Amino acid sequence: MTNVVQALQDDFKLFLQALWQQLDLPSPTRAQYAIADYLQHGPKRLQIQAFRGVGKSWITGAFVLWTLFNDPEKKIMIISASKERADNMSIFLQKLIIETPWLAHLRPKADESRWSRISFDVNCAPHQAPSVKSVGITGQLTGSRADLLILDDVEVPGNSMTELMREKLLQLCTEAESILTPKEDSRIMFLGTPQTTFTVYRKLAERAYKPFVWPARYPKKVSQYEGLLAPQLVADIDNGREPWDVTDPDRFDDLDLLEREAAMGRSNFMLQFMLDTSLSDAEKFPLKMADLVVTSVNPHNGPDSVIWCSDPSNVIKDLPTVGLPGDYFYNPMQLQGEWHPYQETICSVDPSGRGSDETAAAFISQRNGFLYLHKMCAYRDGYSDTTLLDILRHCKQYKVTKLVIETNFGDGIVAELFKKHLQQTKQAIDVEEVRANIRKEDRIIDALEPVLNQHRLIVDRKVIDWDYNSNKDDPPEKRLLYMLFYQMSRMCREKGAVKHDDRIDALAQGVKYFTDYMSISAQEAVNLRKREDWDDMLRASIEDPQGLTNHLVLGLNKEQRQQARGKDQNGVPTWVSRR
Repeated sequence: MTNVVQALQDDFKLFLQALWQQLDLPSPTRAQYAIADYLQHGPKRLQIQAFRGVGKSWITGAFVLWTLFNDPEKKIMIISASKERADNMSIFLQKLIIETPWLAHLRPKADESRWSRISFDVNCAPHQAPSVKSVGITGQLTGSRADLLILDDVEVPGNSMTELMREKLLQLCTEAESILTPKEDSRIMFLGTPQTTFTVYRKLAERAYKPFVWPARYPKKVSQYEGLLAPQLVADIDNGREPWDVTDPDRFDDLDLLEREAAMGRSNFMLQFMLDTSLSDAEKFPLKMADLVVTSVNPHNGPDSVIWCSDPSNVIKDLPTVGLPGDYFYNPMQLQGEWHPYQETICSVDPSGRGSDETAAAFISQRNGFLYLHKMCAYRDGYSDTTLLDILRHCKQYKVTKLVIETNFGDGIVAELFKKHLQQTKQAIDVEEVRANIRKEDRIIDALEPVLNQHRLIVDRKVIDWDYNSNKDDPPEKRLLYMLFYQMSRMCREKGAVKHDDRIDALAQGVKYFTDYMSISAQEAVNLRKREDWDDMLRASIEDPQGLTNHLVLGLNKEQRQQARGKDQNGVPTWVSRR
């Protein structure tokens, strides 16, 4: 018996196998044994990234018991994304201690021993710190001490959606370092699956938390893993293993992985099953948040020109950004010239049926070659009367003169329904139908990229707030996919680049409508206005010099002077133009 106990203490893989048998589970798979080996023999600070569903948390729970099996005096803290998840791990460990015969010596003997889901003791000497303590990553970490610190799936969609969220999470992970006891055998372990391309696990790797990466398939490009791929898999590849073969067929076979990739999309599959967080594809995403100009947009008037500048002082820090790391929103450096009514305001509508897709509407104005995004609306009830009437209500608010509607969906029926409601509400708005004949990803990028590169798209701050807070009833990972600025930042020319593209498609359609105006530079428009202003003053100096003097003293602009003289914008007497 002594030899058996000694063998269990010496080899965590053997301990894991025995525990799996106790739980009536199949023997550990190759990937699970590899993870177990790294937990036992890995460095002081490590992280394990393995494909979703491999059983990382269960293996780690077993490692906690093995640690206490070897030394009941050890103090262990389990940190998860939420306290509930951490508590569930604690309850799981307590159950194993109670129900496993060869762990009976760990059961606490003293009456004063702690035994709750928050913390519990094993059979050890009395101590201020419990044997095992569970806590959420946002919980009270300071004041605690631990010899073994396990951070299990601390990155989840709910805390890693934005750059600011990831920075906060990284700071919390850093604070965990202060909990570790200053002992030679003290260790910190991170276990998880990346949730974004710019996962905090990548930052942790830069801070000496050495990763062990085990994807579900042999990668096509080993170099993307930057030498962090599990050594067992590297050896397999060196021995001729084919790319995209399954690495752990006892867990997921080829058909299962194919079905999962089809269901969750390629990008999510590459993150959660292939652990591919390579940044080499960043240049594939041409639509940058930094190229937008973000400010409060007047609903009816705009300046002569807007000056963009990427100076750090212009970075907007009080708006959520779901763009790529380092890609922030910027305030304008300057709004130049006089303010005048927009030359045209449209509503661009991308209709959809009921279901997961949205009917999206973008309200855009144009002045001097600059485009102003006032508002974005999105609806899940297709093209119901409620949706169409709500869009028309906003059209009235922004003085929309034209509805631009994609006819690929419904073969023009949505446009006809709009015309019916326009007649009923007595709104004088033209309806223009457009039909797309170019692949969606190319169409969106071709429309938006030149405008963004020239910093011609000005976005109202309220649009960003609305976009981020929309669809609050959906889980965080789903909400993210519907956000306009997430769609914009992840759009590339690959088919199916983003799962949902209704909002970005509506915006691109509206921008495309104004393409002709983009050829007119703002300065040219200003110069034209000045020439017209000068011509009007010359005309007035001949017809009514004293009146002109009075108007200039009062600071009246051209339109105001013409109105005062009883002339229209072309200088024709209004009594003639009204006939």
